[in-house]
Amino acid sequence: MSRPSLLALVLATAVTWPVSGHAASSPADVAAAALRNAPVWDGHNDVPEQLRERRQDILAGFDFADTMNTADPENGKGPMQTDLARLREGKVGAQFWSVYVSAMLNEQQAVQATMEQIDVMKRIIAAHPDEMMYATSSAEVEAARKAGKIASLIGMEGGHSIGSSLGVVRQMYELGARYLTLTHFKNTPWADSATDAPEHDGMTDFGKDLVREMQRIGMLVDLSHVSPKTMADALDVARAPVIFSHSGAQGVDGHPRNVPDAILDRIKANRGIVMVNFYPSYVSEDLRQWQASRLGEAARLKSLYPNAPETAEAGMESWISAHPKPVATVAQIADHVEYIAKRIGTDYIGLGGDFDGGSVGVEGMPDVSAYPALFTELARRGFAQDDLEKISSRNMMRVLKAAEAYAKAHAQDPAIESPTAF
Repeated sequence: MSRPSLLALVLATAVTWPVSGHAASSPADVAAAALRNAPVWDGHNDVPEQLRERRQDILAGFDFADTMNTADPENGKGPMQTDLARLREGKVGAQFWSVYVSAMLNEQQAVQATMEQIDVMKRIIAAHPDEMMYATSSAEVEAARKAGKIASLIGMEGGHSIGSSLGVVRQMYELGARYLTLTHFKNTPWADSATDAPEHDGMTDFGKDLVREMQRIGMLVDLSHVSPKTMADALDVARAPVIFSHSGAQGVDGHPRNVPDAILDRIKANRGIVMVNFYPSYVSEDLRQWQASRLGEAARLKSLYPNAPETAEAGMESWISAHPKPVATVAQIADHVEYIAKRIGTDYIGLGGDFDGGSVGVEGMPDVSAYPALFTELARRGFAQDDLEKISSRNMMRVLKAAEAYAKAHAQDPAIESPTAF
């Protein structure tokens, strides 16, 4: 054998031997690399709601650097789940801040309250220029990342916030809102919610025009909280990608707030995104069933002992003792991600934690610091670094850029008009 051939054989054989000190990357290493390259872009965080409920939007004395001391036991509130220190620990690079206001407000009150919520979040961002950067576009998100700051975008949760007015939604866009969730837990006058009795068989003509107008101006259409028929009606008229800012898969947890398989398939065709939610009863089917059973048992005991509430209460304690409450887990969040990935691929998945808005009690996901734990679990299940980067932020960037491109292409289209209500 010639010397060159012998050398080639040695080299070829050598690569099959493990090299000491260079073991295969662990799941934690894969997750960490993905989050370095593509920090988390979360679809839904309710810090503005907490500021309104806890402080009436008064920021004097509020320390967003560390909110661990914000517990209010007298009012049943634990510490907030979000602050700058924990966002950094969680590798969050961009955040849609939800300017949610109660769906129990009338529409005119909701419009004012939403403007106040936009204002308070802008003031929080402005107060922390070294850590946060206000963003209204994909280019500004990219600029924030290059500057090492948390890109801070605004999303509106609930169609009641626009007062059934296309003029108002256009002005909310001018104020910085970059998505609108079409309903919350109640129907609007033009769209059915997932958690209310149907009134409109999905969306009215006004609702469909709203979707068209939102996409014309570049505002993302958010289908979390809406009924399956509303989802379908919106997708029928959508010409740009839509989002679910904080929803899971009904194939894993049957809660009506989650996305049915048929709609998942349409999200792939639409090139949209489902940002997986961490709300415990949307994550864990066992917990959802337990909650329903507990309500049923409470109603049964109340019916049996209407004149002896202490007996009903004791019976309820006995039932809970015999039926321990299930606990949602970070692994179950991963189940939703994995289910959607197997159904339609990793190109259509993001994360919408809903921290400070209800995602309390998931084992392994206590607050915004814990995203690396979820990515480590996904890596353990075989998700490649490239897929993890898509899920963390690249998919959301693609969707926003597509919405912007559609709006740019239709910038000369006339505004859709509707008559004023009063």
